Amino acid sequence: MAKIGMIGAGSWGCALSWLLSNNGHKVTVWSALAEEIEMLQKTREQKSKLPGVILQESVSFTTQIADAVEGMDLLVLAVPSPFTRSTAHRLKDLVKEGQTIVNVAKGIEEKTLMTLSQVIEEEVPQADVAVLSGPSHAEEVGKGLPTTIVVGAKTKETAERIQNIFMSQVFRVYISPDVLGIELGAALKNVVALAAGIADGLGYGDNTKAALITRGITEIARLGMAMGGRFETFCGLSGIGDLIVTCASIHSRNRRAGILIGQGYSMQEAMDRVQMVVEGVYSTKAALGLAQKYHVSLPIIEQVNEVLFNGKPAADAVKDLMLRDKKIEVYDLQWDLPPADRV
Repeated sequence: MAKIGMIGAGSWGCALSWLLSNNGHKVTVWSALAEEIEMLQKTREQKSKLPGVILQESVSFTTQIADAVEGMDLLVLAVPSPFTRSTAHRLKDLVKEGQTIVNVAKGIEEKTLMTLSQVIEEEVPQADVAVLSGPSHAEEVGKGLPTTIVVGAKTKETAERIQNIFMSQVFRVYISPDVLGIELGAALKNVVALAAGIADGLGYGDNTKAALITRGITEIARLGMAMGGRFETFCGLSGIGDLIVTCASIHSRNRRAGILIGQGYSMQEAMDRVQMVVEGVYSTKAALGLAQKYHVSLPIIEQVNEVLFNGKPAADAVKDLMLRDKKIEVYDLQWDLPPADRV
């Protein structure tokens, strides 16, 4: 049995608490919101964000962050990406040398263009930081529906330890050394999911969504590889796997926000109606900043930015995507020359 500190009591934090407790581990859940902890203590249910998932009696709750950090075998950082730095800063003087933090949020910090693990390492340099990602909506994990995810860590030892803690008959865990690639796939797929939702809101069909997913993973891989990520990672669980589920699922807050925007709501109105943090909104500008830094073309993400922040009508963005200059799909592929032209 491991002692786990769950830093964050939202839908994902509570779903993972259910999973880890079901695996036989002792979980302590922290939130900065006293009313959230009071609700969990009384009902053992995150009623507003994860209704129907009842946390086991072995799960405890606290507003004292030290109680969820000190003496823990593993810390899971499960706060929304905009709050990763401020929360990590609170951990700075509590985390011991070599203590492992697994980040499960998905995003890129807009001002610094840093991945979330880089943010955590800057704030808590003594920590051993890992990441967990993949097709894993909280609503399904909390019901015990099977999925597979990937853990990225700097050492195989750390990755295997996390794998052993999370692995279950409904939660299959793979491991990888490509921390950067995992994080980039996780963050950028949210932006493409906004585009997929916008297409749904405009009334477009399955063909459109399939095209967005396919060209979306191409953009993600193009930027990710330019930054040092591995192509294989973007073909895996935190790349195409997470992209498919986020673009297609009814549970996807990014897709839901995109649908509203496609129906004519503003970005802020859409976020207000979703009533949860829409990670893709915060990652869009950061993705463009990274594209400029690494000289990479991201046409889908560029058009999402135009719709979100510059007031461009969504239908016009789609038209501009469709009418761009003609392209070759895969530049490494060549036509066979006629026999007479072969030298």
